[in-house]
Amino acid sequence: MNEMKARQHKRTAIAAAVTLMMMALATQAQAQAQDAGARADQDAPLQAVVVSGVRAALEQSLRQKRGADAVVDVVTAEDIGKMPDKNVADAIQRLPGVNTQSSAGGEGGFGENDRVSLRGTSPSLQQTLFNGHAISTGDWFVLNQVGGNVGRSSSFSLLPSELVSSVVVQKSATADLVEGGVSGAINVITRRPLDLRQALTVEGSVQANYNDLSNKTEPQFAGLVAWKNPANTLGVLVQGFSEKQAVRRDGQEILGYSTISATSAAALANPALAGVAVPTFIGASLFEQTKKRSGGAFDIDWRPSRDLSLDLNGFYSQLKAPHQNTNWLAAPANSINSANQIPANAVVRNNTLVAASFPVNSGEVDNIYRPDAGGESWYLDVNGKFRVNADLSFSGKAGKTHGVGYDRSDVYYQNNVNGGMSYALNGLSPASVSYPGGSTTTPGSTAWAGGGEAQSVDQEKYAQIDGEWRLHEGPVEAVKFGARFTDHQRSAEHPLETRPGALGFSNPGPAWSGQMYPSDFASNLGGNLASNYFKYDGAALAAWGAVPGNRLLDYTVRHNWTDEFKVSEKTTALYAMADFGGDNWHGNVGLRAIETRQSTIVNLAGGPAPITGSAFGAYTPTTFERSYRDYLPSANLKLDVTPSLVLRGALAKTIARPDYSALGGSVSLNDDALSGSGGNVNLEPVRSTNLDVGAEWYFAPKALLSAGLFYMDLRSIVAQGTSNGTYYNNKRGTRTVYQITSPYNTTGKNKGVELSWQQPIAGDFGALVNYTYADGKLDDGSELLNSSKDTYNLTGYYENARFSARLAYNYRSAYKAGVDRGASQHVDSMPSLAASFNVKLTEQLTLTFDALNLTNETIKMYAENKDRPRAFYSNGRTFYVGLRAKL
Repeated sequence: MNEMKARQHKRTAIAAAVTLMMMALATQAQAQAQDAGARADQDAPLQAVVVSGVRAALEQSLRQKRGADAVVDVVTAEDIGKMPDKNVADAIQRLPGVNTQSSAGGEGGFGENDRVSLRGTSPSLQQTLFNGHAISTGDWFVLNQVGGNVGRSSSFSLLPSELVSSVVVQKSATADLVEGGVSGAINVITRRPLDLRQALTVEGSVQANYNDLSNKTEPQFAGLVAWKNPANTLGVLVQGFSEKQAVRRDGQEILGYSTISATSAAALANPALAGVAVPTFIGASLFEQTKKRSGGAFDIDWRPSRDLSLDLNGFYSQLKAPHQNTNWLAAPANSINSANQIPANAVVRNNTLVAASFPVNSGEVDNIYRPDAGGESWYLDVNGKFRVNADLSFSGKAGKTHGVGYDRSDVYYQNNVNGGMSYALNGLSPASVSYPGGSTTTPGSTAWAGGGEAQSVDQEKYAQIDGEWRLHEGPVEAVKFGARFTDHQRSAEHPLETRPGALGFSNPGPAWSGQMYPSDFASNLGGNLASNYFKYDGAALAAWGAVPGNRLLDYTVRHNWTDEFKVSEKTTALYAMADFGGDNWHGNVGLRAIETRQSTIVNLAGGPAPITGSAFGAYTPTTFERSYRDYLPSANLKLDVTPSLVLRGALAKTIARPDYSALGGSVSLNDDALSGSGGNVNLEPVRSTNLDVGAEWYFAPKALLSAGLFYMDLRSIVAQGTSNGTYYNNKRGTRTVYQITSPYNTTGKNKGVELSWQQPIAGDFGALVNYTYADGKLDDGSELLNSSKDTYNLTGYYENARFSARLAYNYRSAYKAGVDRGASQHVDSMPSLAASFNVKLTEQLTLTFDALNLTNETIKMYAENKDRPRAFYSNGRTFYVGLRAKL
């Protein structure tokens, strides 16, 4: 109850802060607004600038939303350019029904949005498109490249918002929409030169970004040059960007929970401890990174006549993400189940050993240096349209997209620790941990060493053709038809996972220069956490790992085939759709038919003629093939009750294919946490029947009040379960029982409501408010992954000819992100507050200031209940100041 009151007080305080800031902004800007307004009445160029500003962008977004036959939301380029948005995920997170998260799963939580989900479902259940085609991306963190977290969702950290013309979030299906999204599709539309106003467009920006936790400032650059001929038949556009950012994340991580064995000394001494959950590890985690995102895009646009257009466009983005992670680990589970210690001062609450003391800590210090981690994404696309006559036209596109996430040359080094250990879990406040009799300020001896290489490659070739035949009699206005072909390949590769070499335990450890954790480590997490921990320099770890004999760098012996798989999917899709309408109604009805031919190669232990030589055992690459067909009918209806009131309805069947690691049937093991993950090659795709009903009231210019209901009948949703399995423990040299997480198909429901309001207020002010309620559950009563019951956004803005500002508040309630190391991983509810200010210095030059995470929130995670915390992360506030210029 006290915690709830504290949260309510916190939300109230934040809301009050937003209000006060808006009032202060109004007071400061009032005189300037009146002044600028008077000038705008007398100065035509200034008036034109106002038309292209934030309010005009909102009006354009509403115009596209109102005109669409399907249920859509739209963000335009001015929205993106004027918001504190650094990638596409940031840009759309303030739309109703859109949720974002700062990780793919394995890496914990960070300060930049990376994944997007729709209507309280998993990010893998929405389809991300670029100009209507798929885009391959790569994950920079190793646990998302191999093992159990290789998903289908796109990493938006590779997609800067500067490249975007608009983003269309389509929530109801149509037959001509590429299948693959149960909850909807996010279509990112890039700029085309012939759509720009001027013959020559030159834009650029330079920014400095500062993070108050890393206490570092890094540069960011972006630029665009576009030209078109006077006849507006040929245009060329080139864009480039380079963005660097320093990251520091302070965290406490509880790496899973284990069950106290009934045969352990602890359970024999105290039978009440048998079967009780105990933290596997409790770590003081310091993550440090300097990442750089760079790349660009081009577009060659040729429209020689009104009957023919051709376009060639491409995109490339590379994210270099080297990082170092140091984690000081207490090990209650190992102390009980492996070292056979009997805990003192044991406290059990909610079937969890929430406090205990041990004479010896069976933990270690993990030091991980990954100097060559990152990802890249690119595509090359050619598309065109030909009008045969006034009624018949054809369009088509073909291309290839490629993405890779990689981790090369990483070094993993583990120190032994000394002394005892005491801990106490404190719910959703960080756990108290101490090491009586031990030293945390100097390195111990070598406990283990590893590292190696991993990567995940994703690529697709695609081609499609579409036709449209317009009719002039009866309610059917046009008939659309088409075909699409894809060849998609995804692989997870782990060619090298090292272990200590012949001299690894006898040679001295890495050189230590006296480095320690920052003195303010964990100061933002709450609780009374220590900061007096030693750490290594990354270069020292790399130097130790390169010494001959310290690690076994053998690509045959240390080939970790257990993490690897390959999935191939070839699809053929045909569709037909009719657009119909009358004086005050429009809609469409259609059918999409898809055949999927799937081939999965997994490595199975043993076999009649296995591949030998790996320390992980003999294995046989085994191919599993299957094919399936889906028929997806869809219907959308829009009724214009009055010129300002629109009613909508939609009904469709949809599919989304399972995550790649869910299909990859090999088992990936964690030898320390005694947990693992495995796939299921027989998984069915996620199939759903979706219903949408809504009303939109455009009661004033640039204004909207809307409400919508959605329902998803999930016939084959993928869920995760755990079971025990016995496997060879490479670190212990013996067969050991592991908790294995594996996927299976089940059924569920997801239903909810979306409410939205936006309106200019009092001249130059305006506001946007939306709220989404989603109730997603499996039919057995368990949770639907990524389902937050409550999400809302409050945005206030001010804009005149010279000055614009926004404050954006976002709230998302708790949700289950997945199962990790045998335990659930819930993300607790969390608000965020961002701000943006722009001052036009001249007609060509604008001063910009953006701020993210102004309230400096802590990401909190927990397992099956809040007496079992999983992690606490602080990423600090980030500020951007810069200049934007245009000719």
